[in-house]
Amino acid sequence: MVATHTTRATVPPDAAGPRAGHPGRRGLSPQLLTRFLPRLSPQAEGLLALLVTVAIWAAFALSARALSASSLLPADAALLRFGVPLVVLLPALWRRRRRIAAVRPGAAAKIICGAGVPFFLAAMHGGALTSAAFVGSIVPGMVPLFVSAIMIRRGHGVPRGTQTAGLALIAAGVAALVWRYVVPVDTDVLAGSGILLVASGLWALYTVGLREVDLDPVGSIGLLCLPSFAVIAVLVLTGVLPTGIAHAAGSDIALFLVVQGLGVGLCAGLLYAFAIRRLGAERSSVVGSLSPVAVVLLAIPLLGETPTLAVLVGVPLITAGVVLANRRPRPRPEVPADA
Repeated sequence: MVATHTTRATVPPDAAGPRAGHPGRRGLSPQLLTRFLPRLSPQAEGLLALLVTVAIWAAFALSARALSASSLLPADAALLRFGVPLVVLLPALWRRRRRIAAVRPGAAAKIICGAGVPFFLAAMHGGALTSAAFVGSIVPGMVPLFVSAIMIRRGHGVPRGTQTAGLALIAAGVAALVWRYVVPVDTDVLAGSGILLVASGLWALYTVGLREVDLDPVGSIGLLCLPSFAVIAVLVLTGVLPTGIAHAAGSDIALFLVVQGLGVGLCAGLLYAFAIRRLGAERSSVVGSLSPVAVVLLAIPLLGETPTLAVLVGVPLITAGVVLANRRPRPRPEVPADA
């Protein structure tokens, strides 16, 4: 999802974790992708990887809305989301088992709760009550604001300059999205929006947790998916969450396997890490902020959603806010001591 690397300027260098490309966070091997893209420049490779990532993020928002009309239940989609990456990456995860087991419990809890079963079910349920545009805008769009709140509480300072303006635009965009459902009151949309805000807050915890662990993207995927798959499997086997995967349509299973399992669960994290190495975190986050726009445009032909005036106003505000919130403030010029 977009805004994974948001408001990083509010975090001190010692709290932000290794930079993209740092040996402590190896990222996706450039040689792996350059085998398939041998004639492209490094910048073009990074841009292509980022555009694919944005498309996957948009597909996640669309699938959250489409789940309510499919033959799959939320638990079924979660099993595919967290199970497929484990199967594909099993040998690589086994080699990283000691590093994964060495992660501090607090940081692991942020990652597992922030992007695991609680986040997934909140995003799916919120999407069923609202629209793809709400999922694609509120969930990633509010992450910079939540991350800033977490950092302020930790005493890491407040945002300044363009970051403050960006956070204000994000808040204004979300308000524009939900305002028309306040009078008259639409309880479903307002409840769905509230649930999506919870999902966004959980993703902010995931963002902070990623900065606290010394794992490459593959290790991070394993740390997230292994306990999440175990939890959702237990909930299904004990009957706490219903399942209909045994009787679901094959086309629905294939769709969610590709979008959630392979796309969101596997490819998005690896490709985004690769894009950051090629383009840098700031440029990647700016291009990634186009995800809400992509969701709105794709929802028209794929889901038959017609953008309302609230969407046409709120989504551009949120997009502009994410761009500004991801900009690092220019360093202040040093004043000589004898000045």
